[in-house]
Amino acid sequence: MKIYSIQSNVSEGAEDIGIVIDGTKVLTALGNFTRACAMLIGLMYAVNLAYPKELRYTFETFQKLFLELDCSKLSPKVNSLKSKLLA
Repeated sequence: MKIYSIQSNVSEGAEDIGIVIDGTKVLTALGNFTRACAMLIGLMYAVNLAYPKELRYTFETFQKLFLELDCSKLSPKVNSLKSKLLA
C-alpha cells in the first residue's frame, strides 16, 4: 500500500495523487498529500487492513492517539509515547 504522486513538471504541483493497494489504484485525484494520508488511514481502518510491519507504530499512533479510534487498546510503545506527550 502506497501513496503515489504523478508530476509532469517539477515546477508545477502534482497532477494526480492517489492510493495504490497491491498494485491496484483504489483512490485517485485526492488533490494533496494531506488528504491522501487521511484517506489511507480511513481506508485501512474501514477495511480492517493490517499495517505494514515497518510502519505499524506510525499508523497505530495516527489511528489511536490522533484520531482517537479504538484508543482503549494501545501497544506498549504507543502507550509510552502517549504518556510522554501528556506529561
